[in-house]
Amino acid sequence: MMEYKGKYQIVDLGEVKTYSLFTRPSEVSLENLIDLKRILNNPLMYDSKELRIVADAIIDARKNGKPVIVFSGAHAVKNGLSPIYNDLINRKIITTFASNGAFTIHDFELAISGKTSENVPHALEKGLFGFAEETNKYINNALIHGNKLKLGYGESIGRLMAGEAFPEKVNFPHKEISVQYNAFVNDVPFCAHCAIGDDIYHTTKYFDGEAIGGCSGRDFLIFANEVTKLTDGGVCLLIGSAVIGVEAYLKAFSIAANIGKTPNKIITADFDLREANISDAQMSKKDQPTYYFRDIKSIVVRIPNAFNGRGYYIKGDQNLTLPTLYKLIMEKI
Repeated sequence: MMEYKGKYQIVDLGEVKTYSLFTRPSEVSLENLIDLKRILNNPLMYDSKELRIVADAIIDARKNGKPVIVFSGAHAVKNGLSPIYNDLINRKIITTFASNGAFTIHDFELAISGKTSENVPHALEKGLFGFAEETNKYINNALIHGNKLKLGYGESIGRLMAGEAFPEKVNFPHKEISVQYNAFVNDVPFCAHCAIGDDIYHTTKYFDGEAIGGCSGRDFLIFANEVTKLTDGGVCLLIGSAVIGVEAYLKAFSIAANIGKTPNKIITADFDLREANISDAQMSKKDQPTYYFRDIKSIVVRIPNAFNGRGYYIKGDQNLTLPTLYKLIMEKI
């Protein structure tokens, strides 16, 4: 538990009661994971010129040894799309994978229990939301241990899932469906970018903000280093992350330019659901709603414009757009 010596009162997380993840009702299970063979054998679920351009750019980037960086929000896991990420990681098509804390939670829970995603409205009113014992204990303990070793978040969880005593050995019977595990065993950086107070494992006595901040902070530095490899092109995707992924990309690109490793001729793509006018004129008008869509403004317009690139907005349900992207890539290789 975190120590505090300031002048204000803090909540005592030692009073919080937990329950077993294995007995908690969950809305997503292994049965909800997408079947890659069905994607490949069925017609395209979605189609657009922009998506085909992005798929071609990914293939070209990997043929030429250039990075393909993906930052994904958590709903991809809840929507059962992890197998797509895992296969692209295993095939060395995704060279860096980044996410937020919620992604790591759902990914962790599926790997250890085969289910995830509690019913928030039902649990919240009963004071039960977020208090799964295993999720809170094992993620925090792994990060505390990883922080002592000065490791990143992704590597800390990867070591735990790979069977190390980190600090204790934990069985993950479904680890093969974990993006964190697949990234770790394939030496693909998995970078978790966390906001304190945003995630359920910040709510019990196991919480250690210093450990989370230290490990996640190192992951940002790893992420920024991967962005410095875009000096001769590459592809950056943002999938369902409207704030954290946007800002991590923006700051990483700025660092790269500042230290003389300026990205160049990049392709960026933002996958989201909203209607948006992405013209440069709209992006500069503060009286237009699109100006405040930071994912579109930064990923589709600002970053590619600053670094001789091209940006694309892929509008649609990720349950359709991601399988289609996967099918288009696989048809090329």
